[in-house]
Amino acid sequence: MSAIKNQNSNMDMPYEKFLKLGPESLSDRELLAIILRTGSKGENALVLAGHILELAGNDMGLLGLHHIDLRQLQGIKGIGTVKAVKIKCIAEISNRISMSRAKKHICFQSPGTVADYYMEKLRHKEREHALFLYLDTKGHLIEEVCMTIGSARESVVCVRDIMRKALMVNATAFIMLHNHPSGDCEPSIEDKLITQKIKKASALMDMDFLDHIIIGDKTYLSFKEQQLL
Repeated sequence: MSAIKNQNSNMDMPYEKFLKLGPESLSDRELLAIILRTGSKGENALVLAGHILELAGNDMGLLGLHHIDLRQLQGIKGIGTVKAVKIKCIAEISNRISMSRAKKHICFQSPGTVADYYMEKLRHKEREHALFLYLDTKGHLIEEVCMTIGSARESVVCVRDIMRKALMVNATAFIMLHNHPSGDCEPSIEDKLITQKIKKASALMDMDFLDHIIIGDKTYLSFKEQQLL
């Protein structure tokens, strides 16, 4: 009986700490435990949260939740579909909040600010995603379009589809971004070839192809900065 009381007491600790000191006082494990609410048989929510963060990579904290999928989460004792979905939603909410804040400072003429804005969105992807940012005459974003989702090694983009979309949204310029799941942002031969194809097509349509940015793991490569465009 005393063991059950101790377990319940440990589960209540993050709540009490939150009420006394505020959310900023909580560790990643305590925050996650509050979201989980319950643990599994013999383990409280704090212990369960610790197992999740260990799987995500303890050095990464909550950001590591991006790297684990539903199947991996459900492999942890005490994590069912509902809790797994909830955990992935937390990761997505944190990503959207981060991007919303960064959006105020983004300058589409600066590869660094564009890369910073899309870093957390793309660097965790396990497959290549090709995004196109269509801009108006003042350099403001009209629309962000994910053209393709490929394999872990490549994504195949259709130049015709890229240009058709540009005409549909009345864009005068655009930027291409794609991620390398390996974390290495060095451009492949295929990356260089598709960049040249898009450059030729945009020139024929009197449209500015401003940059092709490759997102790696906390790093990026800009074709513009490297004078490859």
